[in-house]
Amino acid sequence: MKDIFILGIETSCDETSASIVKNGREVVSNVISSQVDLHIKYGGVVPEIASRKHVELIIPVIDQAVEEAGMRLEELDAIAVTYGPGLVGALLVGVSAAKALAFTIDKPLIAVNHIEGHIAANYIQHKDLEPPFVCLVVSGGHSHIVYVKDYGEYEILGRTRDDAAGEAFDKVARALGMGYPGGPLIDKAAKDGNAEAINFPRVYFEKGCLDFSFSGIKTAVLNYINVQTQKGEGYKVEDVCASFQWAVVEVLINNLITAAKLKGVSKVALAGGVAANSCLRSEFIRASLNNDFKAYYPSPILCTDNAAMIASSAYYRMIKGKVSDLYLNAVPALKLGKK
Repeated sequence: MKDIFILGIETSCDETSASIVKNGREVVSNVISSQVDLHIKYGGVVPEIASRKHVELIIPVIDQAVEEAGMRLEELDAIAVTYGPGLVGALLVGVSAAKALAFTIDKPLIAVNHIEGHIAANYIQHKDLEPPFVCLVVSGGHSHIVYVKDYGEYEILGRTRDDAAGEAFDKVARALGMGYPGGPLIDKAAKDGNAEAINFPRVYFEKGCLDFSFSGIKTAVLNYINVQTQKGEGYKVEDVCASFQWAVVEVLINNLITAAKLKGVSKVALAGGVAANSCLRSEFIRASLNNDFKAYYPSPILCTDNAAMIASSAYYRMIKGKVSDLYLNAVPALKLGKK
């Protein structure tokens, strides 16, 4: 069979990325330009600033990805792009660039759901991984448990009802005066803390429901900080981080294992930016071994937003004939499995 090379474009938040992937599994080039330094002083991503930076970077990043691959644009078989969910202005930059490029070189355009891309990052990392499996997707604004029936076929088993895990990490880090992005900072501080120092609440819903809620634990942390401060007793930041992190991880992993047993699968996977969290990864591996599941998770570079995962996902859409027309638009609130 002829090798298929797809150029992926990712601009859903604050990373401008372009990547060329061969046959959905082999990364030929993967360029990621992060805007973290731009947004740190604001304590979070400023949508308008992110959009303007994408406009500035999108062409140079695409050019670099093609150059590093040692290819010409005409040698590509398709152009893939994230069209949602994400920040609408940021998405529009990527979608506009992808449509223009697909039209210019007369190649198919493939629209990819950002969450689907995170799941596909595991296909790049693990060449042996094939559906069916259950995947825990934990990124900035999303906490999902997804049953991957087949390539491009998903069943949502659980999702967040309020704050996603990544949002809770950022808000708690901000309350502790740690800065942005909060996830890596809390993970680092937690290594020097006691995870059993503070008993923060865990939220579980009725039997059979695998949804998440992290708004309550975020509020509990804020209340603890305020009470300790008002009493003049203070608190150890590392203990707060460790206790908070463990409470979130425990709920995520418990629901994942329950979902995997419910579906009778033998494989479980992690995906998304929070999947790089060291506590989550170690507990994921431990729980998988204890329950006889084979565990899959991406390397840290593939956990963050990147275009390689978009190109990988697009490959499986392309071979099923799922291509888009040039009327494609950004869909900021796009749901997994929806058109």
